[in-house]
Amino acid sequence: MFRMWMKIFKENRLLQDTVISVDDPEMTRTAKIFHAVSEACLCFDLSQPIWLDANIREFQRHSKTRFTQDNFVEEISFDFLEVHIIEED
Repeated sequence: MFRMWMKIFKENRLLQDTVISVDDPEMTRTAKIFHAVSEACLCFDLSQPIWLDANIREFQRHSKTRFTQDNFVEEISFDFLEVHIIEED
């Protein structure tokens, strides 16, 4: 089981969160990550964030990253979207 926790923050307060589970052993880790982020964006009614080099490096090191306004094409009404892997198989 692969689970990723997505949280939306504004002014250091948690506004929304969701946990996305992916249970497909055929998928690669990267595919699971992109699938989970895509599902969370649908749940939060957001556009897909753009993965910048800094996000990739941080995610590789800590299994966690934050997407700010710089990562979105459209204007966002929050400070950041944080994604964090909480369980990997």
